[in-house]
Amino acid sequence: MTEPAATPNQRPVILCVDDEPSILSALRRLFRAHGFQVLAAESGQAGLDLLDTEAIDLVISDMRMPHMDGVVFLEHVRQRKPDILRLLLTGYADIASITGAINRGEIYRYIAKPWDDNDIILTVQDALDRSALVKEKKRLEALVLAQNEELKTINASLEVKVQARTADLKQANDKLKANFLTSIKMFTALIELRDQRLAGHTRRVADTARRLAHAMAMDNKQVQEVFVAGLLHAIGMVGFDDELLHTPVARMTPRQLEQYRKHPQRAEELLMPLAELKSTVEIIGAQLERFDGTGYPAGTAGKHIGLGARILAIASDYDSLQIGLLEPRKLSSQEAQDLIRQRRGHYYDPHVVDAFLDIYRDLDPTEPIAPLATTRNVASKELAAGMVLAQDLTSPTGLLLLTAGYVLDDAVIHKIASFERSIGARLTATIWVGEPPADT
Repeated sequence: MTEPAATPNQRPVILCVDDEPSILSALRRLFRAHGFQVLAAESGQAGLDLLDTEAIDLVISDMRMPHMDGVVFLEHVRQRKPDILRLLLTGYADIASITGAINRGEIYRYIAKPWDDNDIILTVQDALDRSALVKEKKRLEALVLAQNEELKTINASLEVKVQARTADLKQANDKLKANFLTSIKMFTALIELRDQRLAGHTRRVADTARRLAHAMAMDNKQVQEVFVAGLLHAIGMVGFDDELLHTPVARMTPRQLEQYRKHPQRAEELLMPLAELKSTVEIIGAQLERFDGTGYPAGTAGKHIGLGARILAIASDYDSLQIGLLEPRKLSSQEAQDLIRQRRGHYYDPHVVDAFLDIYRDLDPTEPIAPLATTRNVASKELAAGMVLAQDLTSPTGLLLLTAGYVLDDAVIHKIASFERSIGARLTATIWVGEPPADT
């Protein structure tokens, strides 16, 4: 049996309401033996009084009580504290009363007297687990909303200033491109919020894929398509349950593997309405294909797999191996490279593997991937108007603040300083030295 759902420092609190002291004593002994805190009340009014003074997670009420029956009591509970779960305890086969409790008190479930100890414990635990999931969902939704509002505050004045400077069609197109990439990064951040291992994963995969695309002599349009595919490659996992999301691929059951292998197809379905991403979607859809034809979903082999997908497979696996998404143990950068080398010609295109190893041979594996052109890191106090970001500017928790390619001005620099004061931490920006490359 699982442990009772509770906050880290407090056990769940159950309020039992019944006019029979013997029933209350039996319930108190049963629930305390299973790790719950128990409050008892011998009338509906006494239960409501406790409701006003105690933090209660779940209420169990008898149906037949003098002065205030279970239906009326649970209706009051719903009106005062709608988030508290409500169970009805009844020894009567009274369908009308149970219907009233469901309609007026909106009970979660009813329990018949005499009860089975195991059944009532399982019912209570199931109710508390469900409540915990609902509360966590609300917490995450509030967190995302707060982060969006924070982004709006930081970008509000900047948007007006940039649009005011737009003098020709090229500047307008550049702005549209930047906003598009920002939307993509914000969307992929929703997946990363569910698993701390995923923080920054899509951006690292996109950077690696872009470096490989340049090394394979792809043109600027194709490089951009591969980069966007890296940002969106995990979007098909948005529907995974927590167990599947947290299970390394090497430890997945056959059923879980079947679900996992469908995530590229799910991504294709999600992105199908965006006609401008057609080539990117094709890359994402083929990311699990293998060079020897043993991959998914079509078993396509060799050069029949698009070059972008062959690149994305290596970029994604390289980072996934290091953060524990594929194997039970997190691999070092060197171990991940060695494994990719071993799978050369089987999982991966030999030419792309060679290009990948050439890129990383002379790099310190502990350092983040550097941009393709000359850059330098600048403390926030050294920022100046006119500097261009070479990498996304993020908060210490991974919140996206400004996207790569953003041109800083005095107003934005002031907002960055204000944000630093609010979180009590210093930010470091990576900026271009000289003229930024044309494809950034």
